[in-house]
Amino acid sequence: MLDYHIHTLSNGIRIIHKQVSHTKIAHSGFIMDIGSRDELPQEQGLAHFWEHMAFKGTAKRKSFHIINSLESVGGELNAYTTKEKICFYSSVLDKHFERSFELLTDITFQSIFPEKEIEKERGVILEEMAMYLDTPEEAIVDEFDNVVFSNHSLGNNILGTKESVSGFQKQDFLNFIDRNLSTNALAFCSVSNWPFEKVVKLAEKYLSHIPTITKQLDRTPFLKYEPKAITLEKSISQAHCVIGCPAYALAAERRIPFFMLVNILGGPGMNSRLNLAVREKHGLVYTIDANYSTYIDTGLFSIYFGTEKKQLKRTTSLVLKEMKKLREKPLGSLQLHTAKEQLMGQLAMAEESNMGLMMMMGKSILDQNKVEPLNEIFDKIKSIKAGDLVDIANDVLREDQLSFLNYVPN
Repeated sequence: MLDYHIHTLSNGIRIIHKQVSHTKIAHSGFIMDIGSRDELPQEQGLAHFWEHMAFKGTAKRKSFHIINSLESVGGELNAYTTKEKICFYSSVLDKHFERSFELLTDITFQSIFPEKEIEKERGVILEEMAMYLDTPEEAIVDEFDNVVFSNHSLGNNILGTKESVSGFQKQDFLNFIDRNLSTNALAFCSVSNWPFEKVVKLAEKYLSHIPTITKQLDRTPFLKYEPKAITLEKSISQAHCVIGCPAYALAAERRIPFFMLVNILGGPGMNSRLNLAVREKHGLVYTIDANYSTYIDTGLFSIYFGTEKKQLKRTTSLVLKEMKKLREKPLGSLQLHTAKEQLMGQLAMAEESNMGLMMMMGKSILDQNKVEPLNEIFDKIKSIKAGDLVDIANDVLREDQLSFLNYVPN
């Protein structure tokens, strides 16, 4: 059972902490309900650029001092951007927890976006973009978002475009933050051996002066989907394919059963149906997997694989065949039991990572205003019936609702 504590400051910032007595490492971070889907059309890539610029100077620190502050004591400072979240986080020895708390607060709320640093980091991000485009197995997955979520901000690449990134100036960052930052839509989350009372005292010390900022989250829902089949020629040696469609949103009752269905189909286990049918039996791929991402108003189901160009059609047929089996044939009692045990084991092992646990707690508080204990998730998994999975497969995995994106060698 997840034993966590939560405290809300007068300005609305929530503090979520789990004390783990046996660890010597303090993991912590600020997670904000701001992401690339919150960008205006001309702002594509701005959230991710902000993530980079947070390390480039604050009112009292230059870039070197930010980088050196935790690195000099063996710690790590990092960040990430998703469609709906930005997170600045760190890992340090427990005795340096206050140092990391203060630094994270500084970069989150006091970044000054120096013009010279913007120019330098612009080049870094353009190089990141070029590197990503040279990696077709990554590029095709991101491009598939635009296939499914076309004409919607969920379909935009988190990195932005070369044109948009080339044009950002200091005022663009300030405008974006001013429009989106809200103290009731961000949280400080931590996992360490510190008692909760001491963490709250640190929060009061470093965060209580931040003024209350209350903004209504105004996100355009994704409503219109049309299946597409697109094939693009690329200077590559192997064919790459993504197949998928929209799926259940974050709060949907069918989210956990569908997650289990995706795990059966193409989860990380070597015994997934796609891995056994396409790699082990026929030797057509090195990697094949299925994924399910959730957002507040929708979700995304996708399957990725790479294969020889001449085997693309055959491999696609085998993938569709496995989805058809899930639509037509219920799992036997032993198969269902095994699928449940496998998923519960994977979730339990994921919670063993204190870093991952810290991030999960913050995201859950922002998305659901609670952190669901593992035993409650297990109860939901145990209640899943074979017929439920067939119904879900026929709802989401219908062949006429699937989109296809292929990269083929030219």
